[in-house]
Amino acid sequence: MSNYRFIVRKAAVLGAGVMGAQIAAHLVNANIETLLFELSTEESGDPSALATKAIEKLKKLEPAPLSVASKAACIQPANYDQHLGLLTDCDLVIEAIAERMDWKTDLYTKVAPHLGPHTIFASNTSGLSINQLAQAFPEELRHHFCGIHFFNPPRYMHLVEMIPCKESDAGILDNLEAFLVTYLGKGVIRAKDTPNFIANRVGVFSMLAIMHHAKEFGLGFDLVDKLTGPLIGRPKSATFRTADIVGLDILAYVINTMHKALSDDPWHRYYVIPNWLQTLIDQGALGQKSGKGVYRKVNKEIQVLDLATNTYHLSESTLDSEVESLLKQKNPVEKFAALRLSEHPQAQFLWAIHRDLFHYCAFHLSSIADNARDLDLAIRWGFGWNQGPFEIWQTAGWNQITAWINEDIAAGKSMSNIPLPTWVQEVGQNAAPEVHTAQGSYAPANHAMQPRSTLPVYRRQAFPDHLAGEERVYGETIFETDAIRMWHTGDEIAIVSFKSKMHTIDIEVLNGLQRAIEEAERHWRALVIWQTEPPFSAGANLQKATEKPKSEEPPSAFDQFVKKVKKTAQSTILQAARSLDLADALMAGKLAEVETLITRFQQLSQHLRYCMIPTVAAVDGLALGGGCEFVMHCDRTVATLESYIGLVEAGVGLLPAGGGCKELALRAARNAIDDDPFPQLKHYFQTVAMAQLGKSAEEAKKLGYLLPADPIIMNRFELLYTAKTQALALTQSGYRPPLMPRGIPVVGSTGIATLKGTLVNMLEGHFISEHDYLIASKIAYVMCGGDLTPGSLVDEEWFLKLERKAFIELLATEKTQARIAHTLKTGKPLRN
Repeated sequence: MSNYRFIVRKAAVLGAGVMGAQIAAHLVNANIETLLFELSTEESGDPSALATKAIEKLKKLEPAPLSVASKAACIQPANYDQHLGLLTDCDLVIEAIAERMDWKTDLYTKVAPHLGPHTIFASNTSGLSINQLAQAFPEELRHHFCGIHFFNPPRYMHLVEMIPCKESDAGILDNLEAFLVTYLGKGVIRAKDTPNFIANRVGVFSMLAIMHHAKEFGLGFDLVDKLTGPLIGRPKSATFRTADIVGLDILAYVINTMHKALSDDPWHRYYVIPNWLQTLIDQGALGQKSGKGVYRKVNKEIQVLDLATNTYHLSESTLDSEVESLLKQKNPVEKFAALRLSEHPQAQFLWAIHRDLFHYCAFHLSSIADNARDLDLAIRWGFGWNQGPFEIWQTAGWNQITAWINEDIAAGKSMSNIPLPTWVQEVGQNAAPEVHTAQGSYAPANHAMQPRSTLPVYRRQAFPDHLAGEERVYGETIFETDAIRMWHTGDEIAIVSFKSKMHTIDIEVLNGLQRAIEEAERHWRALVIWQTEPPFSAGANLQKATEKPKSEEPPSAFDQFVKKVKKTAQSTILQAARSLDLADALMAGKLAEVETLITRFQQLSQHLRYCMIPTVAAVDGLALGGGCEFVMHCDRTVATLESYIGLVEAGVGLLPAGGGCKELALRAARNAIDDDPFPQLKHYFQTVAMAQLGKSAEEAKKLGYLLPADPIIMNRFELLYTAKTQALALTQSGYRPPLMPRGIPVVGSTGIATLKGTLVNMLEGHFISEHDYLIASKIAYVMCGGDLTPGSLVDEEWFLKLERKAFIELLATEKTQARIAHTLKTGKPLRN
């Protein structure tokens, strides 16, 4: 195997259920030809109809499992009766059928004769024994067998647990891990062959502990979810909403697996399905997939189950204000001390669920994971927590938390009376009592700090997902302001990162970026724009250009309300309004200052395009409005698949004015078919007028925000590496900036008339409002180059002037101002 280069040219997924079909979808997201197998049927005369239906369903699921819906055509439906011979050509086969040992082993026996000599076969089981499953294969095939447990939904969840069997070849495991990391974008944790592995074992115990203590303290489902969500660093779905999303039957299955397989576990008596949960399952109330579970949706109302009356009602529970205040403390040591000392049931509940989680993880660490890092990352990546259990414990004060756990064990308050393992005390005796350090994370097998993996694939991650206690230094500073930092990692590529909230773009960012470009031109070979954390940029922020002097009266109630709403709003259209941050500007009436800032923005966009060194945008997460325009003006963009890119200004009554309209008009002219740019321009016009957002980097490329040559990568932790590689390739090819176009043919008055004709029909059909018509007409006017004779030649500055003028004209209208204010207030667009 040492001389065999592992490449996945073709893959197969066995089982077209929810997980199997979505794993197949993510494989084609990575441009891997994929077969999807399911049982044969005589339905419609197509033996592969079940697989075909599953593929079609992928196009309708939300969140979308496919990066673009058209990729569904790249999944080939297959059945076990006709197509097993196709497995011979597959480099990777993933089994994802129902969690039945007998069904899985029967299938393995059936497919084994058809596997190629280098095929890796992996089971997506969520908790069955990998060693027991391996026995269904001949001994020589067991070297190619392991478990790879994806989390749902596979496209979005970062975690994959990889579980070897005793005979798994070490080289094969290394190859598979490298494939999963780079090509599927996953965080791989090697787990031991124990029931439910790491994430589900710890995550489900945490849910059971919450259920137990909720009953003990008399807390309802909705109150528990308010307590166990973002306030303690966990997802908004918290506990019971998460159970509904996963499926109550799936949760019950995992609990039952733990009950059967872990009879000697000190917490075994808690591995039981609560009566209320079994009742819901018996009634067919399985959660989100059946329409109701712990929660149900009636029209637009979310109702919660009341166990006392066995009926659903609107949530009436409230958090105690003092407890909520405790949870918002930034110092974790003080926070946990306050929770521990508080006599309020909500605070006692929160201390109890953390105490028992810490106790459980400490006791089981040596049996389920190689080190504390693997356990913490598994929970973060698989359950979406901000920190893993050991991280929380460490930041809250290792020795103090340990002492309190010991006190509660002695007093009979904990869920188990088993003592903490001795390693916990040993860690506490260190000069710095930490399980995560710069040298590595605690590994109980040798009582030492175990460094991160040295596999070559991880050399691509200069800054991997870091844990509390690990040092994180982002290179050496070149210069730094309040708005940006320019730095390097010891090579010839300069990096610039924004420091503003949501990496919005204000005058300080513009000035800092201008200085960075000039510095890079003098002393560096290329410039990469990369943020140390997503998003790339939520767009332009006009706040500072239009702030009232500090000597004026305090902010009005409206100002304060806008600020509050802006902090909590989540919708894309609200992000557009927040990124523009126009509320103060409108009230101050400083449109001239806004126009000055827009001019500055356009100049900076042009400098990105025409400076003497290559510029590369490294995009992860949102790149909206002005952030998108920066992306469009760099020589190259490297984007993660989960990048959400778009010119969304029309959603709040405006148009792109940082060079976005100009750039799309220029691209339409360059890509003209038979010297006619209008067909391409029409596509771009619709994109801008409808404020279309690319909900993946693939969609962004389809919409025209990214160029065909822009690479899309799967793993966000490889983004900087790939961006620097692209920058270096440009420099080594003798980079020169593009020549500034002097004669850009415009579509002119004919194009404007054609687009307006479509808009008139939409207006008369009541599909758009009069203000929608005005906004779209302005966009058409700018992108078509104004009221000129078709084919007239203009330069880029012509388009930029049109952008500025149209932006200010729209900003001055009462209806655009009303749209911005309404969006900021409600988080929803206003059609006026």
